[in-house]
Amino acid sequence: MFADRVRRGALEAIVHPRVRAWLKAQVDRAAGPYVAVAIPLLVEGGGRGNYPWIDRVLVVDVAPATQVERLMRRDGVDRALADAMLAAQATREQRLAAADDVIVNEGDLAQLHAAVDALDARYRILAQASPAAPPL
Repeated sequence: MFADRVRRGALEAIVHPRVRAWLKAQVDRAAGPYVAVAIPLLVEGGGRGNYPWIDRVLVVDVAPATQVERLMRRDGVDRALADAMLAAQATREQRLAAADDVIVNEGDLAQLHAAVDALDARYRILAQASPAAPPL
């Protein structure tokens, strides 16, 4: 699937609209000062244009070598498949260009938690200032 753009595009044309509708319904029902949604293929799925109800885009970034290593470990795949999977996705540069906020996830868990806590505090302030709080 990763090597065949036509087949992947046909599959994405079926899956992405359904995922967007499901996410929007979840956001509409959510409570809290703000709502965060995880959209792994945001850029590949048309970006913000297909998600007009999203106020901000957060990208969790790592170096390409770290990304490959984590993918191989998480999914139990070899280097060739990991490279093919990543080649089918938006580039790091494309993801960063779409971002309003970036968390660099190259350190330990304590550093990640600190970055998340700082961003949570910022998002809570932004949500209070916004007349229509969710979603961020």
